[in-house]
Amino acid sequence: MRSDARRNYERLLAAARTAFAEHGTGTSLEDVARRAGVGIGTLYRHFPNRNALMSAVFEDARDDLLARSRALLDAPQPCTALVAWLRAIITHAGEYRGLSRALMTACHDDTSDLARCSTPMREAGAALLTRAQHSGAVRSDVSVSDLMQLTNAIALAAEETPGDPHLADRLLSLTLRGIRA
Repeated sequence: MRSDARRNYERLLAAARTAFAEHGTGTSLEDVARRAGVGIGTLYRHFPNRNALMSAVFEDARDDLLARSRALLDAPQPCTALVAWLRAIITHAGEYRGLSRALMTACHDDTSDLARCSTPMREAGAALLTRAQHSGAVRSDVSVSDLMQLTNAIALAAEETPGDPHLADRLLSLTLRGIRA
């Protein structure tokens, strides 16, 4: 990438992070381009659609969550490790209004640009889940796809109920009671 194109790319990512944090992932892409000081055509040259931009914005967070999942694979209590990772996902999804809804949709569309985020997350979750299942702590009929959907649904419910800061923890606790062996 040419140096000017790289600068535009980085400015677009920074502007998108700010706009998504302030207004949610549904913010106007024109606003993102304006904040970055570029035209909408430049945004679309780098990111052909909203999901491509969202995927690029959330790559660092995804990488952090993946690193955390790898570290948790060595935790002495597999179920506790799985819960810690699910809680981290809920916390991340709660940082940007609309992210959990987009991730729920991406779970069913492997062609989506967000699949670059959701596919490795499912794989990491599957490793933690399998370990918890082999320890006897989690039911064998629980799938990682169901857990990821439940996690995103919890984050979405918490997003829609900002007056209840403990809702996500309560819903996660209920979910965990349902998956325990």
